Amino acid sequence: MTKRGIIFDLDGTLIDSAPSILASIEAAFDSIGIRPAQALTQALIGPPLVETLTSVLRAQDANYLPDLIELFKHHYDETGYLNTRVYAGVPQMLEALSRQGVCLWIATNKRIAPTRRIINHLGWLNLFQGVYALDYWTPSLTNKAAMLVGLRKDIQTIARTVIYVGDRAEDAEAAKSCEMPFLWAAWGYGPEQKAMRGIDQVTKPSDLVMFA
Repeated sequence: MTKRGIIFDLDGTLIDSAPSILASIEAAFDSIGIRPAQALTQALIGPPLVETLTSVLRAQDANYLPDLIELFKHHYDETGYLNTRVYAGVPQMLEALSRQGVCLWIATNKRIAPTRRIINHLGWLNLFQGVYALDYWTPSLTNKAAMLVGLRKDIQTIARTVIYVGDRAEDAEAAKSCEMPFLWAAWGYGPEQKAMRGIDQVTKPSDLVMFA
């Protein structure tokens, strides 16, 4: 077996989904008529949906969490995801890796339904061997570390060597937990530069073509 593989995080690595996600969060709050506990900034992007919404919900409004989740899903899954932006150089990088015979996967905290819609909307379906999310499995997994473990079992018969590419410390820790090499996408959301010191990084998408 000679094939190589790359597993990509999605938000902050391949796409800038902050504007679309934040707009859908704002729409959910507006629908209920409450305000978030803090400013809605891209620093919120990355964790699973429930964790993100809980972090911006005031204590006195905690009972609205189930409604917020459903309102967000409706707005984002119907129209919000269409405002997803692709980082400059990412399409060219994915095409180049595919031409080189590198097997590509996605492993994200985003829910599987909007993830698939985004990949289809961007015309990327033919580039990836598979797309995985926490709720791809039943019951849903609780973290990325568990997801990478499950994914590795699925792909070890396809690719001889596999690396994970992400933009946050959580991604690095998940890769480390299953002894998978990790590359930090330094253009993404993760502002944790100090936490990421000592970790191999790529500063622009085209660097991955050479690295792979």
